[in-house]
Formats: sequence, structure tokens, C-alpha cells
Amino acid sequence: MITFTRALRHTALLLPLALLAPQATAQDGAVHSAPQALQTGDETPWIYIDSDVPRDKEWLWGAMDNGLRYATRKNGVPPNQISIRVRIDAGSLHERDSERGFAHLLEHLSFRESKYLGQGEAIPTWQRLGATFGSDTNAETSPTHTVYKLDLPNATPAKIEESFKLISGMMREPVLSTENLAAEVPIVLAEKRERGGPAVRVGDKSRETYFAGQLLGVRSPIGTEETLIGATAPAMQAFHDRWYRPENTVISVAGDFDPMQFAALIEKYFGDWQGKGPLTPAPDFGDPVAPAGADPDNPIGEVVAMVEPDLQRTFSYVYLRPWRQVKDTVEYNEGRLADSLAIAIVQRRLEARARAGGSFLYADIRDSKVSRSANLTSISFTPLSADWRTALAEVRGIIADATMTPPTQEEIDREAAEYDSIFVSLVEQRAVMAGSGLADEVVDAVDIREAVAAPETFLEVFRGMKDKVTPQEILERTRNLLKGNVIRAAYVTPAIGEATDADVKAALQQEVVPATDARLAAKSISFDELPPIGEPGTIISQRPLGILGIERIEFANGTRALLWSNGAEPGRVSVRMRFGAGLRAFSEDQAAYISLGESALVGSGQGELGQEELDRITTGRVMGFNVEITDSEFVFAAQTRGADLDDQLYLFANKLSDPRWDPNPVLRSKAAQSLSYAGYATSPGAVLQRDLEYYVTDQDGRYKTADTDDLAAATPQSFREVWAPLLEQGDIEIVIFGDFDQPRTVETLRKTLGALPPRKPVPVSALVSVPAFPDAGSDTIVREHRGDANQAAAVVAWPTGGGVAGLPESRQLEILVSLFNNRLIDTMRERAGASYSPTVFSNWPVDLSSGGRITALAQLKPEDVPVFFAAADSIAQDLAANPPGADELARATEPLKQQITRASTGNLFWLYQIQGSSANPSRLYSLRSLRSDYSETTPERMQALAARYLASRPGWRMAIIPEGQELVTNVRDIPPAPVTALPPQTTGR
Repeated sequence: MITFTRALRHTALLLPLALLAPQATAQDGAVHSAPQALQTGDETPWIYIDSDVPRDKEWLWGAMDNGLRYATRKNGVPPNQISIRVRIDAGSLHERDSERGFAHLLEHLSFRESKYLGQGEAIPTWQRLGATFGSDTNAETSPTHTVYKLDLPNATPAKIEESFKLISGMMREPVLSTENLAAEVPIVLAEKRERGGPAVRVGDKSRETYFAGQLLGVRSPIGTEETLIGATAPAMQAFHDRWYRPENTVISVAGDFDPMQFAALIEKYFGDWQGKGPLTPAPDFGDPVAPAGADPDNPIGEVVAMVEPDLQRTFSYVYLRPWRQVKDTVEYNEGRLADSLAIAIVQRRLEARARAGGSFLYADIRDSKVSRSANLTSISFTPLSADWRTALAEVRGIIADATMTPPTQEEIDREAAEYDSIFVSLVEQRAVMAGSGLADEVVDAVDIREAVAAPETFLEVFRGMKDKVTPQEILERTRNLLKGNVIRAAYVTPAIGEATDADVKAALQQEVVPATDARLAAKSISFDELPPIGEPGTIISQRPLGILGIERIEFANGTRALLWSNGAEPGRVSVRMRFGAGLRAFSEDQAAYISLGESALVGSGQGELGQEELDRITTGRVMGFNVEITDSEFVFAAQTRGADLDDQLYLFANKLSDPRWDPNPVLRSKAAQSLSYAGYATSPGAVLQRDLEYYVTDQDGRYKTADTDDLAAATPQSFREVWAPLLEQGDIEIVIFGDFDQPRTVETLRKTLGALPPRKPVPVSALVSVPAFPDAGSDTIVREHRGDANQAAAVVAWPTGGGVAGLPESRQLEILVSLFNNRLIDTMRERAGASYSPTVFSNWPVDLSSGGRITALAQLKPEDVPVFFAAADSIAQDLAANPPGADELARATEPLKQQITRASTGNLFWLYQIQGSSANPSRLYSLRSLRSDYSETTPERMQALAARYLASRPGWRMAIIPEGQELVTNVRDIPPAPVTALPPQTTGR
């Protein structure tokens, strides 16, 4: 699916920074009364009570007399944005039996209508302020909280104050009327329906098993159909009065504004808020308890075996311990970090066995705190065959050995180096931490009842403890992590009769044989030991690109580099290397090798480096190696840092100069894709993921998801035969933007990519290949899924274009798509109550002459598929026949303008815009119009584009319906949807 964010990457053109800078700062404006509730001087901030963790002094902390607590801080990432989070300490665990789903439903109702916002006014109001629907304005409901989120761009004092006012009305006085319930309950039921299916059934049953006897086992945030339909206005008001009160509220704000003013606004709009009646204590969430008679040394409790024909085998078991609030001290955090090292050592041993040909495909071990209901250690794995008992014995044997023998110091040092690099990177990048993430951190800390800390504190605490950690201590911590009050398990299999509950319990009661061969021997390796790529290359051209200080370099072998060293993001370097022809390079019968390449190409190794050696040589480094296959090129991409950039470039070059062809990663990837393929049939959304690209490209085999027959026919030898020549084809463009030593990097490029032999040309047949689009008037494609009988999906698509010359028009299409999206949501979600999240998006391939399209899709009930088709056609025709109004157009353009403004503050934005220009300078020609193309238009321009692309031919259609049903063609009547108002939407869990 192409979202606007991804579409930005394809636009290929840049704006000078000055053109993107906002015209006013958020610092100017009204001054409010000084906040009275700040905790200053020697007073311990509320979040640090009973903690000796050093305070993050960039936060201001306040505790008001009515019980509301807050945190505010200055943050300029991105500039002129503020991020507000309002956390209510009430989630699904706070519901009574008759209230299941009320916390989430109340989240929806709070957006629908409140004291200062009429029905359906919340989202349009913030759209006019530049906030993007669904991402900047959102909410979530979990078992333990409900959080309301606003990221407000281009913030001015007036906009900020208005936002605090509106949010206060939503929290304090939502309108919980029978009318609003009648409108919102169908939307929540649509969300529940769309999230159903086998995976949800497994999740629900697993949760019920793991947390048997606790509220968490029977409290899904989405609720039940019975309780949602039965919700009444008085019942919703009672739930609100019980939990929405200042004592249960924490507000965190981070943004490009005076934090004292944030605090003042919080106190102004929430200071006189008083709860109704006495404070209701939170319910007892319960503790995990073993059943009577369980073996104290191996306390096996509830287990379940589930049959889901379209899901791959998965076995999970958990050690559960009671959750207790802790004193978040330095000593406690040192212990948690030591626990993390212990888990990491076991995880690496499990992965090593899976790579070496174990009886399981993947295995995972984690230590977590779940919804203030349990501390648990979970182990899950995917058996390669129906012999799940052997896989279980092998996994348990590896884990058992970790509880009997201390790890080597080398194993500890290896994992410690990984953590150290993470914490160092956090310190380096502190200046570019986004305000939205910082505001979320406070919410997360409150949820688990712990404190927050600056990156320097993480690093200091870790380095203070790692040298004190001994193999014996790691052994003891491993043992403690693999104990519990009770052990519970769930096994999912596609085969009837393969396992029963009794079989699972019996297998867990079997004696475990420790796998003493699971320990990993030390194999130190260094980049200094690796052979050179070749003779250093010759630079034949080195000159400024003429934009933003970017330098363009060309080597004698045809490699081109675009370098921009800057301090915008300290500690970060973005690298993106492009070559070849991408999907165009494959024949239609090679689909399996496309997906296998994405997952196995890196793992198959290079030169002297296999999978294990690649892991070891990058230990303690910030390096990456992502393989992307686009319509038009192959991409190696990484996020690294200046200190590791030289070796990152060596890895990229060495992969091309001396690829290795280890068959194991290919075989493992084949197994993974084969085992998961049936899962594509489990829901309409999964079928869309599997089939949409294939059918909308007129059944082009290169866009087909490889099925089990395709994968069975694929071999490691053929993998090599397909990929080896592709790695040799096409000139290379490397783009490096970020915090690095540019002269040094130029020399490194001479020794790496510049030292490669000249590249072979891409065949002309591949260069001229473009994806097709089905003929006008094609029959509706109907596909079936094997999920719930009340689930369906529908798609309508129209072809557009491609290429650099059409970039200005492609940007205007984004505005048209936004108009279409707003109207479709209004029709399908609000007026019809048929779909939770319809969406419209545009894709315009810059490097291809055609292949773009506008796509509208929705998940809905089978009987509403024709409603969707009719609505999409009607909106398309109306946009072509009638120009949009000024307000409707403003709600589409302002969020797009703000997205551009915010995105332009990061190097990745510039990297995606500038890539490709070393070979095609015309990508830069429409530079100065980028912002205006996305944010300035006329009603007549939108009408003309709709007439050209939406009304000139019928939309191509696809429907995904339940297996055994017929496609419904009769359209039920729905009220007409006005185009002047947009209903609210939130997302919840």
C-alpha cells in the first residue's frame, strides 16, 4: 500500500531549506499566568518518588491539587510542532462484565462530540490546523490505559491554546448521547469485524490460557458484540464518571514552545476539573496461580492445542510470575540490564541452532511485563514439520543448558557490546529525538509505574554494571527468568488430530536433556583481516551538485556518489545504494526468487563472511543491510554512524564483488514462506496483500506472491543462477547523507565501490519493461478467503502515469486523493457504518514511464461490497463534475503542506528526493514547485484531474469475499454523504 509518506520518496525533487521553513515561530504570542503546580527545588517530581534514577532535567514536572499530573519539555524536532498526550488510567481491565469494550468505545465517543466540538467536528478542526488525519490525531486503548494523541504542526500560541481547550472538553465533557452511540457503535463493530479471523481467535485463546484466572484473560479492549450493542448513554456516562477524572490523568507535552507555557495551559484548562463522587480504586488484576496439585519444580498449568488450517505451526510456553510495583532505582535497572544480557545470550544460541538446520524454523525468548498482570518469560518457536515434540525437546534442551552452565565471558562481552552501541547511539542522537517519541516515553513509563531517564543515564548505568557482571551472575539470572509460579502453553497446528491438550501437557512434563553443544565458541573477526575489494578507483569528476552543499562524484568504473555531510542529525548516517533494474530484471516465472532474494540474499554471505561471521564482525556496531527490490532498481540501504561508515561501504561493495552462495539461508527462507503461505487465505486483508499487485498489473507474474508450488521448485542452485548476473548489472549510485567525515568517505569509496570492475549493462528488454494495467471494462476480479463469514474487502483502481516530467501533476494528484479519501470515509464509515478504515492512495513511479495508479480500498461486510463500489464511482464522478469547496480543499492541502514542512527537517527526506539525480538531472528541474505542488491548487484544477483520471474510464474492481459465498451486487440504500464535514476516527486496540 502506498501512503503519502512513501509517495514522497518517489517524488525525487527537493526544495531549498529556506522555501520549506515556516513563516512564523511558535514562540510568539500570548503569555499565560505562571504555573503553580510545578515541582521545583528540592521537591521530588512525582515520577521519581522512591527512585534514585538521575532526573532528566529537560522535563518540567507538575502535580496539581486535583490529582492531575503533567510533564512538559522544550523540543524542536520537528520544528514548530507540539506533541500532546493525555493518558487516562483506564483500559479494558477497568471494565465490569457488562462493560466489555466500553473503554475503547468511550475513546471513539470522545472524538465524536464534546463540550467545544460539535458532532463530527474534531478531525476537520485539526485538519484545518494542519494535523494529518489518523496519524497526527489519534488514540489508543490498551488493557491498562486510554491515550489521546495530537501532533500539531506549524504550532502558534493561538493554535496551541485552542488545542488544549478542545482536548479538555473531550476529556471532561464528551457528549455521551443515544444519538452518538447509535452512530459510533457500528463503527466499533466494523473495527472488531475487520480485526477478526484465525489470528485473533488464536490470540484470544492464547491470552485466555496464559492469564487464566486473571482479568487479562477475558478482557480484550475491543469488547464483545453483546456489550457494545447493549451500551446505553447512562452506562457510558457512568463509566466516564468513574474513571475520567484528574487523579487518573497524566498529560505529557513536548514541542517547540516554552514548556512553562505548556504547564500554564494545562493548569488553565484542567485545574478546576473535579471528579464526580469518591475515587474508585483500580480493580485487582489478579496473579498467575498454578492449579492445585501442580509439580512445584515444574508447575505446568493450563495448556491448549488449537487447530487453524491456514496458520503455520507455532508452539509457545510462558513462565509467569506475579507483577509487583518496584522501586525504580539504579540497582533495579542494573539487574534488568543483566537480565537482558542473559536473554540475549540464549536468543543467540537458539538462532544459531535454527540457522544450522535445527528442527525449528525460528525460536524467540523474551522477558516482559504484561499489563501490570504478570512478569513473564515467553518462549515460542515454529516447528519445521508435524514433529513438534522433537522441536520442543530441542528448544528446551538449549534453554536447559543455559540454566546449568555459566556462559563464557566472550558471550557476555558480545552481547554487552551490542547494548553499549545502542546506548552510545542514543546519546549521539539525543539532539534529534522527536518530540512525539519523548511524549510517548512518559506515557509508557507511567503505564508500568516506572521513571524516565535521559540517554546519558542509560549509558552510565549500563557501563557501571557491565564490568561487574560475571558468568555466574548471568547463570543465576537465567535460572530466575526460567522459573515461575506457573507454566502455561499454547500450540497452534493446521492439522486435526496432531496434538491434544493432554499431549502438550505431557510433552512439557518430559525430562529435558541439556544441549551442551549449543554454546557458541569464540570466533573473533575483524574488517582489517578481510581482503581489499580491488585497486582503488579513479575519480573522473568531483563537483558540487548545486543544491544544499551536496557533492557529486563519478568514478572511472561508472559508479556515482552523492554526498552531503551535515550536522542536522548528529550521530546518524543514511546510506542508499541503487543499481540494476529491479523487478524489470526478472522473467515472469521467477517470482519465487524475488521474495527469496529479499529475505536470503544478505544471509547467503559474501567473501569470507557467512551468517555467523556477519553477525560477529558487526557486533557492537551500528550497521545495517536491507535489500529492497522496487519496480525499477535494486537497493542496498542502511542506517549507520560516521564511525562505522567505512565498514558499511565495504560490506555493500564486497557483496557485489565476491558474493557467497550459502544454500542454508535460501532453504530456510523457502521453508518460512512455504509454512506461512496458507496464512494469506485467513482474511480479506491477507488476500489483498497476496493478490492485489498481481491482478492490478494485469496478472504480471513478477508481481505474483510465490505459492507453495513455486517455492518447492526453487533451489539454491537456481537462486544463484538468477541472482549472480543481476548483482553484476547496472551502474551504481550511492547516496550518503548525514554526520560523517566527507573527505575520508571519498577515499573509502575509492577503495570500495570505486574499486569494483566496470559493471555490465542492464538488458534493454528490462529497461523498457513497465507494469501494465487491466483493460477498461474488465470484469470484477473475485477472490475468496477462508476467514470469518462476515468479512470482505473491495478495491477500485484507476491508471495514472509515471516519469519525472509528470511530477508536478503527481503531487496535485495527492491533493485529489486526499479529497477522495475524506469523502469515502464520510460515506463508508459514517453514513453507511460499513467500514472502519477505507482509504485512498496514489502511486506515481518516477523511474518508469507509466505504471502509476489511484487506488481506493476498504474492508467491510460482504453485503456492503456493492455499496463501496457505488460510493467510489459516485465520488469519482462527482469530483469530475463539481469542483470542491474552499473549506474542503483547505482540509486536504493544509495537512499535506505540513507533512512536507516536517519531513524536510530530516536527511531521509532529502535522500529520497535527490536519489537518481546523478543519472537523471531532470529530477531536479521541478525543485522549486514541490511545496506549492502539494499545497496550492484550485477547485478547477482538481476537477480537471478528476475528469482526466477518475471519470475518463471505469475503475478496475476487485472483491475478496468469504469462501463459498456469491458476490453481492445489489446496493442497499444509504444516506447521501455531505462533502462539507468529516466525521472523527480513532484507532484503538
